[in-house]
Amino acid sequence: MEPECDQLIMASLNKNYVDMDEYPVTTELQNRCVNIIANLFNAPLGDGETAVGVGTVGSSEAMMLAGLAFKRKWQQKRKAEGKPYDKPNMVTGSNVQVCWEKFARYFEVDLKEVKLSEGYYVMDPVKAVEMVDENTICVAAILGSTLTGEFEDVKLLNDLLTQKNKEKGWDTPIHVDAASGGFIAPFLYPDLVWDFRLPLVKSINVSGHKYGLVYAGVGWVVWRSKEDLPDELVFHINYLGSDQPTFTLNFSKGSSQIIAQYYQFIRLGFEGYKNVMENCMENTRFLREGLEKTGRFEIVSKDIGVPLVAFSLKDSSKHTVFEISDSLRKFGWIVPAYTMPANAEHIAVLRVVVREDFSRGLAERLISDIIKVVKETDTLPSRISTKTAHVTATVDEMARSSEGAVKPAKKSVEEIEQEITRRWKGLVDGKKRGVC
Repeated sequence: MEPECDQLIMASLNKNYVDMDEYPVTTELQNRCVNIIANLFNAPLGDGETAVGVGTVGSSEAMMLAGLAFKRKWQQKRKAEGKPYDKPNMVTGSNVQVCWEKFARYFEVDLKEVKLSEGYYVMDPVKAVEMVDENTICVAAILGSTLTGEFEDVKLLNDLLTQKNKEKGWDTPIHVDAASGGFIAPFLYPDLVWDFRLPLVKSINVSGHKYGLVYAGVGWVVWRSKEDLPDELVFHINYLGSDQPTFTLNFSKGSSQIIAQYYQFIRLGFEGYKNVMENCMENTRFLREGLEKTGRFEIVSKDIGVPLVAFSLKDSSKHTVFEISDSLRKFGWIVPAYTMPANAEHIAVLRVVVREDFSRGLAERLISDIIKVVKETDTLPSRISTKTAHVTATVDEMARSSEGAVKPAKKSVEEIEQEITRRWKGLVDGKKRGVC
């Protein structure tokens, strides 16, 4: 961020944004940010009407607040109808970020995941709606998948869910997890309908510390209207002075990120954000084209989405993306390699996220270093063949009968690739250092 914003952040580190009575300006700035975001997402606000939302510690807290609102609304309706309300569920794709799994586990909501398939790495709206039942508190769509940056088809989801709601007499809503794409789509794809223009979209979360262009520690959640946030979830306190409503999982927090977000909004404005996102996307295209020219990679990410490039090796029979990721560290690059979720685990990719400070020069350097790594890797003996031989030998040993005869126990190429991927993933996971 700019030096002036750094100064603002340092000057406000000692300000507790939850204390509205002592620091009312922070509250005002937060409310202005909420209104700016709500308007950006086309919330149906009347003249003089204030948007409903709150600043959070990242999108994880934001989506949990949205999930709690959906759960409570569903419980209230079930109680009023005299029906059981102890088995809530929500539908997502298996490509969701781990915070959704945390929400489901922490707040006792069954997570029903739509499995992915090779070549289609986002939630299928048709399959998602098929999984919806009377206990579904919401369907969560992702605007910018963590895996590939791709936007899910929220409009199609809205249309299909509207039809099912009409047939069943339900009112199952939609939440949009726009952590990555919320500050991308309005500027690059203004005609893409994914937000509050769709009637079933009741809440949206977005990360200020991703493409909101603020340092880590701030997220936002906005609701379509006041009716979509149950009053019983909002606490009113007065021991800090005047009556202060609060709806957050956290309580005390420094004001700096809120102030920084407001600074960026008024400093850059709509055109400024648009210019930044266009530049990020242009560098993404340059990087993608450079990787394609090598002839060694298949691009997995899509043209429309978050500015990132996810790519896999066309030929992984001798070397893997995990080797490339490991070798790139020698050049100072940390490029994650990972496998896709359930039903597509045999696909392993590398991912590069293009941020505001990822310049054309850095893109050229990264392409050059990747080419060096690939050439160097080609000269090394294949680790895969050794592992494959070991796997085959193990299978042969298991197939040996008590008489000493060997029974044929062949694995398909796909099964061998999956086994190799699992072994490499285990090796990579073993290098991670946890917090516990």
